[in-house]
Amino acid sequence: MTGQTLRLRGSFQKEIAHRLIDRAPEDAVLNIRPSTRTSEQNDKMWAMLSDISRAKPDGRDHTTDQWKAIFMAACGHKPTFLPDLERDGFICLGYKSSRLTKAEFSDLIEAIYAYGAEHGVQWSEPNPYEQAA
Repeated sequence: MTGQTLRLRGSFQKEIAHRLIDRAPEDAVLNIRPSTRTSEQNDKMWAMLSDISRAKPDGRDHTTDQWKAIFMAACGHKPTFLPDLERDGFICLGYKSSRLTKAEFSDLIEAIYAYGAEHGVQWSEPNPYEQAA
């Protein structure tokens, strides 16, 4: 049996999961975790980061990747710094938004919206929270 991924959305999927566990070989690895961000959330984040990058709020001229790191840190997702092989510099590990849960990613998008609102960023797509108000 090769690796299996299964989304538990109801009793049918849970039955399949039980059968897979019953058939799993010795020393198999099981990883049950909350689902991560959706493709739609990811697409929205990159569009928003592009909007902020173009706006250059407070004269800050950053790439979308740099803005992403700034917002990830603002939301409490701090990086780890390790010395490089020559020990004359550092490498940064972290800022993997693909590992965020849907709720964590939603918080990230909210932080981007809040910053953009404070700095007059023109969004390329409508903010659903402004329409609901």
